[in-house]
Amino acid sequence: MDDFEEYIRQGEASQKEKGYAWQTAIGLQAVDGLKPSEYLIETARKHIEGDITIDEAKQLVDSYYQSKAVRADRNDRTEEADKVSARITEILAEKTFSFSPVEYINIHKRLFQGIFNHAGRIRDYNISKKEWVLNGETVLYASADNIRATLDYDFAQEKAFNYQGLPLSDAVKHIANFVSGLWQIHAFGEGNTRTTAVFTIKYLRTFGFHVNNDAFAKHSWYFRNALVRANYNDLQHSIVATTEYLERFFRNLLLGENDELKNRSLLASKSSTEAVQSATEAIKEDSKCNIRTLSCTLEETAVLQYLKENPHATQKEIAAHIGKSERTVKSLTVGLSAKGMIERKNGRRNGYWEIK
Repeated sequence: MDDFEEYIRQGEASQKEKGYAWQTAIGLQAVDGLKPSEYLIETARKHIEGDITIDEAKQLVDSYYQSKAVRADRNDRTEEADKVSARITEILAEKTFSFSPVEYINIHKRLFQGIFNHAGRIRDYNISKKEWVLNGETVLYASADNIRATLDYDFAQEKAFNYQGLPLSDAVKHIANFVSGLWQIHAFGEGNTRTTAVFTIKYLRTFGFHVNNDAFAKHSWYFRNALVRANYNDLQHSIVATTEYLERFFRNLLLGENDELKNRSLLASKSSTEAVQSATEAIKEDSKCNIRTLSCTLEETAVLQYLKENPHATQKEIAAHIGKSERTVKSLTVGLSAKGMIERKNGRRNGYWEIK
C-alpha cells in the first residue's frame, strides 16, 4: 500500500488525487483476499504520472491478459484484482453520481463485466457465507425474492432523511446504519463489499467529503468485518448486531481520526457484549480531542476538512467544493468562527483560514 505514497505526499494535485484513487482501488481487493500484480502497479504509475489516460490503462491491462500464453489456474484471481482495480479508479475519478438502486447495480456491472457472468444482475438464489469473524457462522442475507423491493425501500428511506443541522455523531451513526443495511441485502452473488464501498465513497462525496483515503485503502478487511458484525445476532451467546465498529471506521474516514482498527477486536465470542462495550469506551476515550468536531454538522465538517487542505480558499471555492451556495458557506463559516473552530487571519483580501 506504499506504492503511491510519493505521489500522495509530494505530487501535484492531479497526481495526489490519482494516487489516492489507485491506493483505494487496490486496497479494496483485500476484502476478497486478492492482490494485484506488479504489472498493474507499474501501469498505475504511468497513469498517475500522466503518461497514459485511465482508458489506456484499462486497455493495457486487458491486453496484458489477452496476450498471456499460459492462462492462470482458476484459483488465481490476479486478473480479477487488476481489472477491478483499474475500473474502481475510473469510477472514483468521475464527477457524476446518482443516488439510486440503478446506480448501485450499474457500479457492480461496470466493476465485474467479463469477470462474473452475473455482473449487474440481482441474484435469484439464496446464499450463506462462512465468516471468519463469526467463527464460521453466517449473516442472514436478504431473500432472493425480496432483494429489489428491499433495495427500493432502503434507498427511498435514505433519500427522505434530512441531514441538515444533524450533529456529526448522529450523522455517522445514520450513515453506518444505511451502509450496513445496504450491504446486508447482498444483492449480488459476488462482489457486494467492493460495490458497496465504491458506492459509499461516491455517496459521501455528495456531502463535500473526499473519502478515497487510508481508511478504505488500508482497512478494507476491517470494513467488511465491521459490516458483518453490524448484521449478526446470536442472543443465546449474548452477541448482538452493532454498528459501533463501523462507526469507528467512518469516524476515521470523515474526521481524520486515528482510532486503531484491529480485526481481532471484531471476532465474535460469548463475551462479545463486553467487547462491544470495551470498543465503545475506547472510541470515547480516543475521541476526546474531537468532541467539538462531533458537535458539527456534515456541512460544517466538510468545510473544516477543505480548509485544512486549502487555508487560502475563498468562499466561492468552498461553495464549489461542497456543492452549496456562497450564502450557505458564509453562514457556515460564521457559525464555525462563533464556535471558535476557525479564525480569519490577515484580513479579507490576502487572508487565510486558521483551524483552531
